[in-house]
Amino acid sequence: MNPSRLFAASCVALVTTSMVFSIRGDILDALAADFRLTKEQIGLCLSPAFWGFTLSIWIGGSLVDFLGMRRLLLLSSAGFLAAVAAIVVAPRPDTAPATFYTDPGFLTLYGAMLTLGLAQGLVEGVINPLAASMYPREKTHRLNVLHAWWPGGLIVGGLASYGLTKMMGLDSGTVPAATATLGWQIKLGLITVPAIVYAAMVWNQPFPKTERVTAGVTNRDMVREVFSPLFLLWWVCMWMTAATELGPDQWVGSVMTQVAHMQGILLLVYTASLMFILRFFGGRLAHALSPMGLLTISAILSAIGLWGLSSVSTPAGAVLTATVFGIGKTFFWPLMLAFTAERFAKSGALGLAIIGGTGNLSVAFILPIMGSWYDSYGAAAAFRYVAYLPAVLTVVFGILYLRYRHDHASRPVSLPAAGGQ
Repeated sequence: MNPSRLFAASCVALVTTSMVFSIRGDILDALAADFRLTKEQIGLCLSPAFWGFTLSIWIGGSLVDFLGMRRLLLLSSAGFLAAVAAIVVAPRPDTAPATFYTDPGFLTLYGAMLTLGLAQGLVEGVINPLAASMYPREKTHRLNVLHAWWPGGLIVGGLASYGLTKMMGLDSGTVPAATATLGWQIKLGLITVPAIVYAAMVWNQPFPKTERVTAGVTNRDMVREVFSPLFLLWWVCMWMTAATELGPDQWVGSVMTQVAHMQGILLLVYTASLMFILRFFGGRLAHALSPMGLLTISAILSAIGLWGLSSVSTPAGAVLTATVFGIGKTFFWPLMLAFTAERFAKSGALGLAIIGGTGNLSVAFILPIMGSWYDSYGAAAAFRYVAYLPAVLTVVFGILYLRYRHDHASRPVSLPAAGGQ
């Protein structure tokens, strides 16, 4: 087994999933125009990507010990390739369909988004237990470094999309319809590059058993762990942290273009850059402040940042408030996973799959709701209403911090039979 190669392949796989996220966000308006859909309908079309993500994490994470990590990663790569091909060739209506949900183009788009989500979920369902199993004594650090490549992929996808937009003049307002269509198709096609790369990296590589299996923890003990009261509370919190982080991210390109009169994708790239850098220090900060302390601070900054983004009108104001929001949302996902891997070690791949899957299920719910707010109340409202979620999280994480700061209940659990690196 080559842990360094497998960890690097995991990073590339995560880059692929986040490139899907940033590129898809950048082409939303183009997809809406070509497929004659409203913002709410586009939000509905995006939802299966996150339903699929959730289903795939839950199933894939549960089957990691039975089907093997390598097979699941290769299957995810094939899913990315198939979904991109389907979206590119999907039939586009000449006029807005009377019943959009029976239109062949919408149905193809819907199915392709579902396939993208399934592929993304398989990646997430494998790489989290893989990192925890290869580095059982460095879970928080390794999961933060691994998930630094989520914003890394946002940066790659965002900059590539922006470069193509400028190169092809897609933001000029006078570009022919055929060129606009070709533009979003090329952008989407970029996703296939890292998908092929990570498949090649793991093709013939042996993978380790998960930490739970190595430690001899039974399936019954694993299931019992995920029904403990603290785990269930953690599950509820994941609904809110994921909606706070990923809901606005998917809409920021469109919303900021409307309210701040700038290329919104650049704001996504900027906040992703902050996240990419800061996540390399997440382990140290969590050690210094405690995970609960850092999560409380993150929730406060996220609430302030989202509320600020809902009221900006200039690019400078957007950058300032996006800085606050970008710092705030940085540690949500990796710390929620790291705390799960450390505190609920007996839950194994299942616990990580439940938490990761719940995060994506949350986004599946919030996206069409934000689209509806966008259509009904304007672009700014889509961010303003989401800001209430981190406000609630501030209270919850603050109480947990005060309750458990001197208690063993929030400390890492070691599985004594688990091997070292």
